[in-house]
Amino acid sequence: MAGLVVSGTQVSYVGQDCREIPEQLGRDCGHFAKRLDLSFNLLRSLEGLSAFRSLEELILDNNLLGDDLLLPRLPRLHTLTLNKNQITDLEYLLDHLAKVTPALEYLSLLGNMACPNELVSLEKDEEDYKRYRCFVLHKLPNLKFLDAQKVTRQEREEAMVRGAFMKVVKPKVSWGKVAIFTMEETQRVTGSSEMTSFEAQQYMPQLIL
Repeated sequence: MAGLVVSGTQVSYVGQDCREIPEQLGRDCGHFAKRLDLSFNLLRSLEGLSAFRSLEELILDNNLLGDDLLLPRLPRLHTLTLNKNQITDLEYLLDHLAKVTPALEYLSLLGNMACPNELVSLEKDEEDYKRYRCFVLHKLPNLKFLDAQKVTRQEREEAMVRGAFMKVVKPKVSWGKVAIFTMEETQRVTGSSEMTSFEAQQYMPQLIL
């Protein structure tokens, strides 16, 4: 199969401009793959991923996945990266992941409108990103890393107390606008300056900016 790279239980099918997961990929590799890299394709759907029931790591960076993203139940999956896709509805995604990926410990959503930082808008600041992290950890309390940053004890404690009041609202008008609201700020869009504390050297190796 052209473009396929296999090394032990690691399977890569990168940069092949595929719009869906090839059936042959599932037939040939689904029964043994523990790590699957499908980055730099044109995926809008994950139909066919159900053939990969033993996955522990799934890399889906730089695709066209949106808010209709559906994963099969992957009970062993501990790492999921969805950097640079078209996800705007954070709450829907997190609720879905809570159901189908119970072992998830590492999640990265950089470069999506649902993740408010300088990769998607210079109007977002550090406070926007902190609120986002608090909400994600409220929904997925077992995460150990979020967007290549280790989850701290302080973040985890804050998520338990305040996480339910933090929420990323899906933009209704255009792709270029997304807002974070808290219980006290439901009438005001937060964020006005460029984030400075989220440094590029903290990104994980597989993150491609």
